[in-house]
Amino acid sequence: MDVKQFIKQHREDWKQLEQLVTSLNKGKKVISGDNMTKYYRLYQKAAQNLSYSQTYFQHEEVTQYLNGLVSKAHNLLYKDQVSSFKQIRYFFSTKFIGLLLEQWKFVVAAMLLFLIGALGSFLAVMNDPLHIYSILPANIAQGVDPERLGSNAGAVDSSLMSASIMTNNIQVAMLAFAGGITFGILTVYLLVYNGIIIGALAALFWHHDKSYDFWAYIVPHGMIELTAIFIAGGAGLLMGYRLFVPGLYSRGYQLKQQAKRSVQLLLGTIPLFIIAGIIEGFITPADISLEAKYIVALLTVIGLILYMIIGKLKFAKATTNSDSSSQYSEKQR
Repeated sequence: MDVKQFIKQHREDWKQLEQLVTSLNKGKKVISGDNMTKYYRLYQKAAQNLSYSQTYFQHEEVTQYLNGLVSKAHNLLYKDQVSSFKQIRYFFSTKFIGLLLEQWKFVVAAMLLFLIGALGSFLAVMNDPLHIYSILPANIAQGVDPERLGSNAGAVDSSLMSASIMTNNIQVAMLAFAGGITFGILTVYLLVYNGIIIGALAALFWHHDKSYDFWAYIVPHGMIELTAIFIAGGAGLLMGYRLFVPGLYSRGYQLKQQAKRSVQLLLGTIPLFIIAGIIEGFITPADISLEAKYIVALLTVIGLILYMIIGKLKFAKATTNSDSSSQYSEKQR
């Protein structure tokens, strides 16, 4: 291959990489999603082309050009890696919401499985309170006393309790996610089982006319906590579904592809668990009125809704910018 053939064969890739580098240097947020993969691919190809050019066309102008292009791309890549805060902010403000919008059906499925378990146990205990002992583990069933609800408010180590709750909830989420590798069977079990516990306890407190008090201690942290668990469960169901119904691809390929997406969904729930843990550790046991606890719950719901709306708008804007960049690249060909 002579130098003219070499340039003709690869110049379109170099041109696309140069356009991406230029756009990023100008501060345009075009590297997201598929464009990020494209950037890495073009950079790697240009580096390979530079190695080839240095070997066979050492004194040609194309070698100097490639050396400059690869250096710019490398420096920009290194700079992008260093600015990890921006990457984290982009992920939680935009990318994570995009993943949720794409996989919302699995998140809803996780919520429905939880509700099925909760409704079933609620009806069982509502008909006969003694069913609580056959439904719940012995340590939970024997340790619950509706008449003492709130009696220990303010008497706990809030910091220790918050950390313990966060750790436990994240472990539950990780199990729900990892359950996807069992074709989603373990995930389904965990979602239904957690629903059973909440439903049975709700029915027990209902029998003692303590429903208002019970939910006041559940919903402040529960709205965020359950949302995070549904997302983690949805990630597990997504992976399990793709393993069970691989379509045109092998199960190994689907596991690799869907595990990556599911891990991103799981990571996105970590801030939610942290917030829920803080509320459950500091606000739930606090010696404040039940109405104040419900107000906290309302504020968490409003916060979740605003987070989703703002994230959706940012994701739509990022997608529009990405599409515009792709169209521009196509026109330059």
